[in-house]
Amino acid sequence: MSGVDVNLVLRSTRVVTPEGTRPAAVAVAGGTIDAVLPYDADVPAGARLEDFGDDVLLPGLVDTHVHVNDPGRTEWEGFWTATRAAAAGGITTLLDMPLNSLPPTTTVDHLRTKQQVAAPKAHVDTGFWGGAIPSNVKDLRPLYEAGVFGFKCFLSPSGVEEFPELDQEQLARSMAEIAGFGGLLIVHAEDPHHLADAPQRPGPAYADFLASRPRDAENTAIENLIAHAKRLNARVHVLHLSSSDALPLIAAAKREGVRVTVESCPHFLTLTAEEVPDGATEFKCCPPIREAANQDTLWAGLADGTIDCIVSDHSPCTTDLKTPDFASAWGGISSLQLGLPAIWTEARRRGHTLDDVARWMSAAPAELAGLTRKGAIEAGRDADFAVLAPEATFTVDPAELFHRNQVTAYAGKTLHGVVRSSWLRGVRIVSDGVLAEPTGRLLERDR
Repeated sequence: MSGVDVNLVLRSTRVVTPEGTRPAAVAVAGGTIDAVLPYDADVPAGARLEDFGDDVLLPGLVDTHVHVNDPGRTEWEGFWTATRAAAAGGITTLLDMPLNSLPPTTTVDHLRTKQQVAAPKAHVDTGFWGGAIPSNVKDLRPLYEAGVFGFKCFLSPSGVEEFPELDQEQLARSMAEIAGFGGLLIVHAEDPHHLADAPQRPGPAYADFLASRPRDAENTAIENLIAHAKRLNARVHVLHLSSSDALPLIAAAKREGVRVTVESCPHFLTLTAEEVPDGATEFKCCPPIREAANQDTLWAGLADGTIDCIVSDHSPCTTDLKTPDFASAWGGISSLQLGLPAIWTEARRRGHTLDDVARWMSAAPAELAGLTRKGAIEAGRDADFAVLAPEATFTVDPAELFHRNQVTAYAGKTLHGVVRSSWLRGVRIVSDGVLAEPTGRLLERDR
């Protein structure tokens, strides 16, 4: 050990470390992991021991794709409710998306407004993405210097008028500016021309909605994004990949050295188009949940590393916006609290391990955002943990979830993996569904 006073030791027969899962004791000093010790190591004098038996000690999850909608649309969510849901789901760090709040995070002043709202409400550590819209190229560098982790843009309409999409010329201009100071551009990649040409039939039929958001819209947008990134040597990230057809494009770009990463989401990896009932718009998101065969290929992309990480894309709304008409209902899945058990349920069925889950949902998102103190159980990192009973099951009751509006596509599903507790810098922030007072900090990009 380092010699710093260790005040806490967490012990489990199954600790998920970068080297694999093993029995271990994790020594914590001042909110930081001091050492990962043998399971039977002596507990230092004065340190408190927490023994979790056979429950698994995971690194706290890092969710880099959360729509908190605060301020301005707090009736949709809010920092208090979103971060409580995150903590209850084993997430100890989240990054807030720049849109759906009023104002959106497109200037430094807007960022400061959001930070002031978030500071007293955050139960988990919270950072912020900036936004890239047609009118704010001049604001991108100041936002980066103010600590945002990168910039989000849309290539098709976002659904809110205050956050317009970029056309290809505007995309290139923003990307060049961001590449000039070494930043990251994260992209909602659906091509507007393919969307405009797709059949648009209102009504409750999920098949009609699926036809309105074809795979080609994603594939073309990603192909164009890769071409811009290659030409500009820019770093880009594809958000919420739904179309498995794009995986060969992405894999080839990575082999060529294009700086592209990609995420997918629990709803694309655990839910299928075949199971969506007509009128059940709690399943609506953009891009959409696709067929089971598509899902199988996404899992293959995770296994071979083409897909880097899994994040929630938690995009809630008030219940009245989830009308039975797929064309007019708000698009977004509420899953912040359920991502870990949803993914673990499907991962274990497909032969994956909790080591894989920790890599996809903690280490890789932390690396994407440059969060060097998050994402792993190893000395020098923040003492952020999730304690999971992986063999235990529960049935999802929306009324028991902590996000503001209890609408979720997972209602009634039985999932494996119960989060027993979450820990933030060595402090237990939730235990068996009971939350402590908020102790989350506001994060800025590591400079």
